[in-house]
Amino acid sequence: MSPQYEDLQITLTSSPSSKPDDSKLKFGAHTADHMLEVDWSAQYGWGVPQIKPVAPLQIHPAAKVLHYAAELFEGMKAYRCVDGKIRMFRPTENMKRMGKTAQRSALPDFDQAEFLKCIKKLISIDHEWVPQSKNCSLYVRPTFIGTEPALGVTASNMAKLFVITGPVGPYFPTGLKPVSLLADPKYVRAWPGGCGGYKMGSNYAPTVAIQSQAVNKYGCQQVLWLYGEDHQMTEVGTMNLFVYWVNEQGEEELITPPLETGLILPGVTRKSLLELSREWNEFKVSEQTMTMKSFIKALNEGRVKEVFGAGTACVVCPVSKILYLDQELLIKTDTENSLTQRFFSEITDIHYYRKPHPWMEAIDEDVEETYTESHDRMP
Repeated sequence: MSPQYEDLQITLTSSPSSKPDDSKLKFGAHTADHMLEVDWSAQYGWGVPQIKPVAPLQIHPAAKVLHYAAELFEGMKAYRCVDGKIRMFRPTENMKRMGKTAQRSALPDFDQAEFLKCIKKLISIDHEWVPQSKNCSLYVRPTFIGTEPALGVTASNMAKLFVITGPVGPYFPTGLKPVSLLADPKYVRAWPGGCGGYKMGSNYAPTVAIQSQAVNKYGCQQVLWLYGEDHQMTEVGTMNLFVYWVNEQGEEELITPPLETGLILPGVTRKSLLELSREWNEFKVSEQTMTMKSFIKALNEGRVKEVFGAGTACVVCPVSKILYLDQELLIKTDTENSLTQRFFSEITDIHYYRKPHPWMEAIDEDVEETYTESHDRMP
């Protein structure tokens, strides 16, 4: 049986940490007081989910996650909205993606709805960690690892599902800032039949050295990942890629690479921008492959209006330059009157409930406000 919310055990800390100043928040630098954890084994199934003070994990040095990268994670956010309620942005979408990645990783299935209830309870317990600032949020990191203490490339018969949270500041503290990209075809992030469409840690570690090279050698902030002999444009760093242009038929079009190739992570922000665009019905919206050749042709003909990345961390990130082979491709950016800025404003208005939207789920919808049962407290 999957982890059940009704079985949740809670142990509260007796020594809560001091909360950081919202104005000084950095991504990933702070962790809230409590974590959610539940173990699984092939022999006994799922154990009892627990919320407890954050503490180091205890796993065997032969655990499969340490040797064969049996690991996956998600990135979600909770926001303190203008009406005072705390809400999460489309968490069910993250749970669906996490379930698919678990299947690809040979990790056990779990009840996504019940697990989400447990996550919401974790956030409600650490509600003081959700920033008051209207440009900050609480980052939520569910993680799933194979913990069987046995060497050998086989499915792990033991696993651990856990969640930590922490307050984060805005990706762009002073407004949208365009970035430059290194596009080097000799480096590939994903390929058909591989795992590029899944949120696994093993997709990220191999990109760090290339990202460092882009910054330190070429003065770029991110990498534009290419694939194939025709140099298909796939992703921007850890973000989904969007190009807003006038196509060869003279139509204004928003284009992003398709998911069917298996090269692209199905981003929740990506999905949201596509749905908003189709709802607006002001320009053509396409999910199709774009090559560097077709992009450069459009750029030279003055048809490229904007290029941007999209993801949970930044919402959207404008691109002003691409270094490709021996070419420096300059892209005009008008952040104040751009589609990029419009998307940013629309999504952030939804995040903080300045525009009420069903994408936002209050953490107390499925969770009781208080627990009156006998909960332990750390001495």
